[in-house]
Amino acid sequence: MFESYLLISLILIPIIGIFVLFTIPEWKLTVIKSVALTTSLITFLVSLLLWILFDSSTAKFQFVYELNWINSLNINICLGIDGISLFLILLTTFLIPICLLASWDSVKHNVKEYMISFLLLDALLITVFSVLDLVLFYVFFESVLIPMFIVIGVWGARERKVRAAYMLFLYTFFGSLLMLIAIITIYFEVGTTDLQTLISAASEFSPERQKLLWLAFFASFAIKIPMVPFHIWLPEAHVEAPTAGSVLLAGVLLKLGGYGFLRFSIPMFPDANVYFTPLVFTMSVIAIIYTSLTTLRQIDLKRIIAYSSVAHMSFVTIGIFSLNIQGIQGSILLMLSHGLVSSALFLCVGVIYDRHKTRLIKYYSGLVQLMPIFAVIFLFFTMANISLPATSSFVGEFLVLVGAFNSNTTVAVLATTGIILGAAYSLWLYNRVAFGNLKYEYIDNFSDVNRREFYIFVPLIALVLLMGIYPNLFLDPMYMSVANLIPSN
Repeated sequence: MFESYLLISLILIPIIGIFVLFTIPEWKLTVIKSVALTTSLITFLVSLLLWILFDSSTAKFQFVYELNWINSLNINICLGIDGISLFLILLTTFLIPICLLASWDSVKHNVKEYMISFLLLDALLITVFSVLDLVLFYVFFESVLIPMFIVIGVWGARERKVRAAYMLFLYTFFGSLLMLIAIITIYFEVGTTDLQTLISAASEFSPERQKLLWLAFFASFAIKIPMVPFHIWLPEAHVEAPTAGSVLLAGVLLKLGGYGFLRFSIPMFPDANVYFTPLVFTMSVIAIIYTSLTTLRQIDLKRIIAYSSVAHMSFVTIGIFSLNIQGIQGSILLMLSHGLVSSALFLCVGVIYDRHKTRLIKYYSGLVQLMPIFAVIFLFFTMANISLPATSSFVGEFLVLVGAFNSNTTVAVLATTGIILGAAYSLWLYNRVAFGNLKYEYIDNFSDVNRREFYIFVPLIALVLLMGIYPNLFLDPMYMSVANLIPSN
């Protein structure tokens, strides 16, 4: 009985926190921040119970909560998680407190609304990763856009923030309209939008119908990941978003596309997956090479990390559509790793932006002399970003490449070039910022990381090392769920 209410409780905690924040006067900033942070920490601690109580020996959905919603349409509220969604929920609840701490001193206006936006994102993202009905998934998948639109449009850093917010909203919203049409089509053909029923009835769709439905879902998820050429909105959104907005955008929101492929496209359209795998492989390899080369030409620190994210998420799509256990496990682990490493890199940019109010790379060099602790932290996450052994990214990329070699050797070889290019732009960026001639005119503006900033990085470093040194802690719970996705298993 307790377990069936655990998921719904996890969603309600941030919502309760939002209602509490509404009762606090605007001028009590410390109280507002403390309530929001406490709420997010409670949510994270409760989410750990999902991991502790999770049964790794089964592929069935666990912690299932069901409630009749629209009986006449046979649409019900159904929540549940498996090994695929478990760690994405944990990633969400882990990053929200970090986002709030990162914004502790930098957000100066509309503080209450800012905290409410992040708690709302917490609740919506947990729901997206746990809902087991296509209609409800679409509703919450799109609802996530609203608070993120507000975060970028209101608290963004520069004058183009509203344009970036609209690009994020319009790209992802219109892409998802095709998914809505596909969901309506599925409902009229099968009579339900329940995911578990649809997976069992996957064979009812003809190969031609599967291809059309697959393309409709693909349009939505490819924009959200994003895949080239649907990536234009991402660098703009990252550059204009506040630091915490970039952390959550890269850390969790990009994972919605990968999760959508794993939760819906792979199990529901098996024939179409095989048919369109060459298309996905081609787009992914082009994205890895193109964005890696494009990164070398950027002058904005955030834009560099944004293009790097596109390259890393293209590895994820290669792993997913390798359609074998190693590739899919690697893609999930790489999503988790990217959520930690890219978030940390955006936090590093935020640290120096708070001190000098610019992200243009030409203004930074020789920071190791003024900020030695920051330089070490930045170096660690730069190494993690290029998949240094013993870091989380290494295990994920290694499994993806193993899966890709088993599926298509040519694709695996071409994708490997992305690792070389990734090392090139990552080391170039670090060398440009940390070493070189110290710009003496900026000495007064640069102090090393303070205690709050240091404590933000500590859990990120610990998790990146834990995933790299003991990956089975994460791989074992997802194994049965991943194996269940593969038709031969």
